[in-house]
Amino acid sequence: MARTIYVDNAATTAMNEEAVAAMTPCFMENYGNPSSLHTVGQRAKEALENARAEIAGLLGAQPGEIYFTSGGSEADNQAIRSAAYVGLAKGKKHIISTAFEHHAVLYTLKKLEKEGFEVTYLDVHSDGLISAAEVEAALREDTALVTIMYANNEVGTIEPVREIGAVCRAHGVLFHCDAVQAVGHIPVDVVKDNIDMLSVSAHKFHGPKGVGLLYCRKGVPLKSLIEGGAQERNRRAGTENIAGICGMAAALRVAVSHLQENMKRESYLRDKLIAGLESIPHSKLNGHRTVRLPGNVNMCFEGIEGESLLLLLDAKGICASSGSACTSGSLDPSHVLLALGLPHEVAHGSLRLSLSEYNTEEEIDYIIREVPKVVEYLRSISPVWEELENGTRKHLI
Repeated sequence: MARTIYVDNAATTAMNEEAVAAMTPCFMENYGNPSSLHTVGQRAKEALENARAEIAGLLGAQPGEIYFTSGGSEADNQAIRSAAYVGLAKGKKHIISTAFEHHAVLYTLKKLEKEGFEVTYLDVHSDGLISAAEVEAALREDTALVTIMYANNEVGTIEPVREIGAVCRAHGVLFHCDAVQAVGHIPVDVVKDNIDMLSVSAHKFHGPKGVGLLYCRKGVPLKSLIEGGAQERNRRAGTENIAGICGMAAALRVAVSHLQENMKRESYLRDKLIAGLESIPHSKLNGHRTVRLPGNVNMCFEGIEGESLLLLLDAKGICASSGSACTSGSLDPSHVLLALGLPHEVAHGSLRLSLSEYNTEEEIDYIIREVPKVVEYLRSISPVWEELENGTRKHLI
């Protein structure tokens, strides 16, 4: 294969040099257990707390409000279950979310429903947006939590988080935000955004896999998911992943320091890619055209299967996806695209291209040349496309 073009950065990113450099001493020098009282342990403790302080500052938080986890999914679980049980103690068993959240949120909510909680899943509009007014209209006296993502992992739509948070704050309802796709890519400030709890995962912004964090505003009760030790102020048992945490801090520092230039450049490449792919007949951009992550492009092409499209693109050196990496083994169409109102047969033909600052305009030009060829080939061998073209079926795009 002559080239490899990686445009699946919403699934994971390549680690940057700064993150690797920050992690290396933790394997050979600061390898101690930060709970140990000896010198080696205290060196690890210092590295841990320095990383905590740096990350807190980058998010607008206080160091004591940062709890390290294994990633975004754990942080989502802990935040939602904590808020639910705090509400339960006050007789509140109602939760508000949306129909197109990440499965780490949706599956946690489904489990809580089996425990007697009631969940309102708000419908998003066809562009993937939901308004603060719609959230406010769904609030009840017994609402314990609102959990809505900052930016969608498949279609990239950025929600009006600050306004939603303000509504929740005014009504005394806890607000959790899954910001796994947002942090490191767009400005996020937990204070300005009125967020009570926020989930982050390092490998989405060129940090290591297997480490993330939960921001929990001071005064908001947080319950442990994992028992066994006093780490993370008795909120998350288990020896801290010092190397991963230091790598995450370095990666976030780099991302935030280059945020504006990266956003500008990725948005330019994104818009060029969208324009090129929209020239394909019977194609559709999913999500809001402009209120979306700088690097996200999500398209549907009628008459083809997304899996076949991905395999043929991979043969051309283009690494992409059809949706969330967490559901890549599923044959069902994306729940996100269905939530936007797309028919099953259209949602099956989706392609997600997620860019990073490492992508070049030359790569974008190559994708614009090659995707139409693959789509045309797949349509040429598709009986469904033949029916669409001869009028047996009606085009839906």
